[in-house]
Amino acid sequence: MTGPWVPTTFRVNGSQVALTGDPMRRLSDVLRDDLGLTGTKVGCDAGDCGACTVRLDGEPVCACLVPLGQMAGRDVATVEGLADGDRLSAVQSAFLCSGAAQCGICTPGMLMAADALLADTPHPTERQVQDALGGVLCRCTGYRKIIDAVRGAGAGVLDATPPPTAGAAVGARIARVDGVDQVTGTTAFGADEAPADALSLRAVRSPHAHARFAIGDLAAVHAAHPGLVRILVAADVPGQNRYGIYATGKDQPVLANGYVRYAGEAVAALVGDAGTVGRIADSELPIAWEPLPALLEMEAAAAPGAARLHAGSPGNILTTGRVVRGGVVAALAGSAVVATGTFETSHVEHAYIEPEAGVAWRSGDRIVAFATTQTPYMDRDELALVMGLAPEQVQVIPSACGGGFGGKLDLSLQPLIAIAAWLLDRPVRCVFTRPESMLATTKRHPARIVATLGADATGRLTALDFHGDFDTGAYASWGPTVANRVPVHASGPYVVPAVRATTRAIHTNGPIGGAFRGFGVPQAAIAQEALLDELAAQLGMDRLEIRLRNALRVGSVTATGQILAASAGLGACLEALRPAWARATEEAAAANAAGSARGDPVRRGVGIGAMWYGIGNTSLPNPSTIRLGLRRDGSYLLFSGAQEIGQGSNTVLVQIAADALDVPLTRIRMVTGDTDRTPDAGKTSASRQTFVSGNAVSLAAEALLRSMEVSGPDLAQLPEGEDDCVLSGTGTYDPHTTPLDADGQGIPYETYGFGAQIAEVDVDLELGTTVVRRIVAAHDVGRAINPMLVEGQIHGGIAQGLGMALMEEYRAGRTDNLHDYLIPTIGDVPEIECILIEDPEPAGPFGAKGVGEPALIPTAPAILGAIRDATGARMDHVPATPARVLAAIRST
Repeated sequence: MTGPWVPTTFRVNGSQVALTGDPMRRLSDVLRDDLGLTGTKVGCDAGDCGACTVRLDGEPVCACLVPLGQMAGRDVATVEGLADGDRLSAVQSAFLCSGAAQCGICTPGMLMAADALLADTPHPTERQVQDALGGVLCRCTGYRKIIDAVRGAGAGVLDATPPPTAGAAVGARIARVDGVDQVTGTTAFGADEAPADALSLRAVRSPHAHARFAIGDLAAVHAAHPGLVRILVAADVPGQNRYGIYATGKDQPVLANGYVRYAGEAVAALVGDAGTVGRIADSELPIAWEPLPALLEMEAAAAPGAARLHAGSPGNILTTGRVVRGGVVAALAGSAVVATGTFETSHVEHAYIEPEAGVAWRSGDRIVAFATTQTPYMDRDELALVMGLAPEQVQVIPSACGGGFGGKLDLSLQPLIAIAAWLLDRPVRCVFTRPESMLATTKRHPARIVATLGADATGRLTALDFHGDFDTGAYASWGPTVANRVPVHASGPYVVPAVRATTRAIHTNGPIGGAFRGFGVPQAAIAQEALLDELAAQLGMDRLEIRLRNALRVGSVTATGQILAASAGLGACLEALRPAWARATEEAAAANAAGSARGDPVRRGVGIGAMWYGIGNTSLPNPSTIRLGLRRDGSYLLFSGAQEIGQGSNTVLVQIAADALDVPLTRIRMVTGDTDRTPDAGKTSASRQTFVSGNAVSLAAEALLRSMEVSGPDLAQLPEGEDDCVLSGTGTYDPHTTPLDADGQGIPYETYGFGAQIAEVDVDLELGTTVVRRIVAAHDVGRAINPMLVEGQIHGGIAQGLGMALMEEYRAGRTDNLHDYLIPTIGDVPEIECILIEDPEPAGPFGAKGVGEPALIPTAPAILGAIRDATGARMDHVPATPARVLAAIRST
């Protein structure tokens, strides 16, 4: 219960503020809602993420934990106060020039914590930076460039790169084109748009994983809460009450209609003023629940006689995948050595720092949605089905996306706010709480993989027999993508003459298995790389050498029968790692000898993991369309629907456009973020934007240059057309693939990314704890359009791979927050050395491929291999928590 409203006077960024309000209101809400200072971001409202960090009387604090009643006479500094007019502060400049911001949602909090540190400690050590910024979580960057930026700001080293000359943008380490907005806190995320007359919406969600229910008369709820405008139920959905990624997999209701399949499924939505909607307890709604036995494990769900969760999925099998080539049984029987294992992985939460948020409003016979997303055009088409409208009646304006990693490819709150805004003809806003975000949205598919790998006496691989079951949860989501991508990649980046790789996506009553950076390939890599290490041990071979001996190269034939015609740089990646491998193994041996002599229980290990990853969709159309326009003043507009989620596509596409047109970067301005204004560049996933949309940019530039040749040099005489452009060119690119046959034979991807990483770890044999000391990562990216951004992607992927390997395990109802669900902090991510291998892809823009997902895939295998090197124990169940490590050591 709150006390009486009280007047409070304090200072914000040097100016006095007088407010009268509830003394228990959070300072974060006061800053954002009352003062319009939305640079202070909210990621958890629990003090766990640090996104709302401000300086209070000079000290960094989480604004979400400070009540208004404690603010009298105090002094607050927010990110908006760091710059001096248009002049950035030293730490803001350092963040911009160092690539220390990716999606930007944590950047204001990081900056304020860094500003406080630098005020007291102008020349901090790395450890001091880690201690000072340890309370602010980042899911994108891997923290290394943040550390560099803070230390660089203190040293006065900003590493500002002069703008490249015309024709030299590709390959330049330029700052992000949207970076100034990020470091000044003006980037608009989903929760930052709040029309004054907007209603608030909150979903009512099932507490049961499997149940039937009935909703009674809602009149009493309305009567008890005058600020409640409407309660939406399934019958209020004006169009099709189901959606999904695939045309044949639209199985998820916007609001469940009498039956729920997972805990957290929405059954109703409250719409009204924010205070009322927030106060109504779910228990006040007359919902009669009939709990049903929940199928939470794949074995139970796929067992004979199990309840069928979807009529179209007999045995609860959503779909299967298959790649078969050669005679696997005979090849394994004739192998000199064979390694077999069963591997299990867990649910992994995306844990983006920005919870789902957005607002929708009606515009005549159209609906407009502004929300966080990775795929604005897919959202538009799905909303049209849900609303019963034509796609042309739906406009999606994507907000800045505060992290995605695949989790914002699925619809979340968009249908709910769109329906409410349509029916009420009022703007309707929704912001998920952190527990709601984690409970209701998709996760990385848990996997159970059984595999056998064989080799001859020289270490050449002979055959792989692989089967993986993937828990796709209550609804289809991206289950078909995982089931089809994994068999293609199951043999790893190696020549394996005989392969039998099969998969099943299995429905359970668990969280929905969706897209997450790698679409199942990280899970498969854990198995294949562990077995390869075991073969090396049996043969007495070096682990790097066995990978090099079997590496796919130009001219190699993959498990799908595809001949790699160009750009297969794994061999170069492994060769580049040789010096680090030799150093690390020698140092580990010395450290272990010394530790053993003094009775130290800590053992050092070194591991290596390699990967490959098909860029774009698997054997499906994957087009991107980009438009370039020329204005009378000689400037260019780049119209791109490619959603920026922190990976740097806005910057990369501008760099490609500049060199394709042979003009300076400063003459190109990006127009993005509106399905009414920009062509469809496809979803931001599968590491596709640099390759696919980059190619579309090059083609658009070619078309525009042809128009310029025909029209002549006098722009002033040309009539202005759409968007004030006098000339324009459009380019569309769709990767060249073929369908796969019944045995998975064909060309699933036009190009592949390759990479390898070394991990050095310390394992305490008595406690089971693992500390990652160093990662060395070599990745074939084709051509690094912007090496600074490429390094940032590698750092971020490694951080997520480390989390998957050692600590991240989502359990519904138990880890629905950023306190109990552990992700790597700034103190967990070790020194990272990036080695960029540029093996140009002739089909790519200026030779480029992609690195978003490849960066994550080899990290967990390398760490797990290092644990085995240190302890002798193979980790077959991840994450490798201390308890699991100890159990594995004791069973060895």
